[in-house]
Amino acid sequence: MEECIFCKIVNKQLPAEIIYEDAEILAFRDIQPAAPIHILIIPKKHIKSLIEIEKEDEITIGKIYGIINSIAEEQGVKEKGYRVIVNCGRDGGQEVPHLHFHLLAGKTLGEKIV
Repeated sequence: MEECIFCKIVNKQLPAEIIYEDAEILAFRDIQPAAPIHILIIPKKHIKSLIEIEKEDEITIGKIYGIINSIAEEQGVKEKGYRVIVNCGRDGGQEVPHLHFHLLAGKTLGEKIV
């Protein structure tokens, strides 16, 4: 089975603008940004989608949310706000079959709710 594009980025076979990296997690800028700040955060372990996480993946998934907060602070958007999106499966809009979290910020996203 051929590696997915995100696994190729993890394995340094494809270039990416890396924002964060540790032994389990990688964050990099989206090459087709939907907002001024659009960063993808992924587990290095290949997990096809949120549907396929296993019990042992839950710690890494929780860690990802902490890293998202840290990245938002580093990018200067933690106080103003940001959006985190996880698309799950074809009908959910998932285009790459590797679990990934979109961090979107840098502009008002959607309508304001009072």
